[in-house]
Amino acid sequence: MGGVEDDEPPSKRVKVTSIDSGGISNSLYLRQRACTHTLSDSMARLLATEGDDEVVGSKGIIKKVELVRVIAEALYSLGYSKSGACLEEESGIPFHAPEIDFFMHHILEGQWDESVAVLHKFGVTDETIVKLASLAIFEQKFSELLDDGKVMDALETLRTEITPLCVNYKRVRELSSLVLSPSQNLLDGTSSKGSKLESRKILLDKLRKLLPPKVIVPEKRLVQLVEQALVLQKDACKFHNSSVGKMSLLADHQCGRDHIPTQTLQVLQEHEDEILVLQFSHNGKYLASSSGDHLVIIWEVLDAGQVLLKHRLYGHQKSVSCISWSPDDKQLLTCGGELVRRWDVTLGECLYIYEKSGLGLVSCAWAPDGKSVFSGVTDKSIIMWDLEGKELECWRRQRTLRNADLGITSNTKELITVCKETVVLLFGWESKSERFIEEDQIITSFSLSEDGKFLLLSLWNEELHLWNIDGSPRLVSKYKGHKRSRFVLQSCFGGLDHAFISSGSEDSQVYIWHRLSGELILTLAGHTGAVNCVSWNPANPHMLASASDDRTIRIWGLNQVNVNNNGRHSNGVHHCNGGS
Repeated sequence: MGGVEDDEPPSKRVKVTSIDSGGISNSLYLRQRACTHTLSDSMARLLATEGDDEVVGSKGIIKKVELVRVIAEALYSLGYSKSGACLEEESGIPFHAPEIDFFMHHILEGQWDESVAVLHKFGVTDETIVKLASLAIFEQKFSELLDDGKVMDALETLRTEITPLCVNYKRVRELSSLVLSPSQNLLDGTSSKGSKLESRKILLDKLRKLLPPKVIVPEKRLVQLVEQALVLQKDACKFHNSSVGKMSLLADHQCGRDHIPTQTLQVLQEHEDEILVLQFSHNGKYLASSSGDHLVIIWEVLDAGQVLLKHRLYGHQKSVSCISWSPDDKQLLTCGGELVRRWDVTLGECLYIYEKSGLGLVSCAWAPDGKSVFSGVTDKSIIMWDLEGKELECWRRQRTLRNADLGITSNTKELITVCKETVVLLFGWESKSERFIEEDQIITSFSLSEDGKFLLLSLWNEELHLWNIDGSPRLVSKYKGHKRSRFVLQSCFGGLDHAFISSGSEDSQVYIWHRLSGELILTLAGHTGAVNCVSWNPANPHMLASASDDRTIRIWGLNQVNVNNNGRHSNGVHHCNGGS
């Protein structure tokens, strides 16, 4: 078995490399057959293998013929052309339908009528696919004729070969316009032999994607299957929280719980009352917390993993119930005492106070572009402000309740609020669209995934419900086990690829579930009061923070010191009060 060879005999398959351009296939192949190999001989080999129902593997679901073809494609794609040819010869199983060799040859030689004739011998039952493939071939023919200045011949191809296909009328009109403006032709006015060859290779790649896999094996199919297997193993692994690059093909994948942040690394004790809200910045470099002492604290996360106090933010006269980081993490919104304050994170200074005369503000959130902010109002409306406090929009009716949750999706530009005790509203502030999620239980809080595709609802009955809101909302999972009877508890997504769900609990523990399976995998003990809020560092899957009625914030990390995450994160050492 060898590498790439340039001196192969004519009967072997050789690699034909297309131009190196984005999205262009690099594994198109052409078998240069000896003249004694006729189409009828090739058809006989094909028919012989099509009737072979032999299977391999303990489950009896893998067809041997398909497996050999996929392996052969992988060998050719990797450049091992002799090995691929040997596999075909020894197994007696051709890499693809024999006519494909003739088809590719005709395309590369510009023999358009012959290539279409062979195309019809592939046995493709979907007439639309055959027409689309024929259109692609005749379009190439049309373009080359036009490029060579043969306008009448190109027009004849358009009239007698392309138009009768009755597909893609828009494209036909575009081709018609090229007859009137030949300088705009598809080959950019060049007619060199090399340019045509490269263009034909691009055509082959397009045709390869059109034709069904029974006719021609999809490019890099074996690699795709192996990747799918690895992804399935990763998703099934309850504790997977490390880079995918560390997975191996040589053994089944399985992680231990040492990949989850379960050890208390720091206990932060700057607050003088129960801690209600906790949230990492988008870049993971800061942590904001608020307490019943009316104080908001910005903490800084150092590269080594140590968390230090950065600013104490004074000004609120009541407890802060909502915190929102700006998209660039340079500013922070805090909502408490029925008003919203906007802070400069670097200086720790209040930049603006948002108020509504005669009413109170109960929640806050940033617009995706960072140029405006939203707030829920005590009259159940939602206001959109510019940064200097000018009211841009006000959506009335029952848009929100008197709670602190307000979510914003950047992809669909929707506001997410609890508009009734058991109903979530997804309101498109530009499109004015409305979508609803209805639950049977009272919704106490919610958390939105960073990509805006999932919504995690905390319910009165001590359950967490995960909804997919990418399209029509649908319930995908439920999580049970934590304790809640009196307080509002905040949950969160976390870990690598949001693989975990975490929540506080009134039994003083932090609960962690595997998101896909819904299985409760860990409980973290350490707090001495109800855990009100948890936040997972979005930039470091090995850092989790929890806030409690015991007036402390716990920073959780891995059990082993200096565990590397992409060469960046380590656990550091234990500190109290945010200092060394």
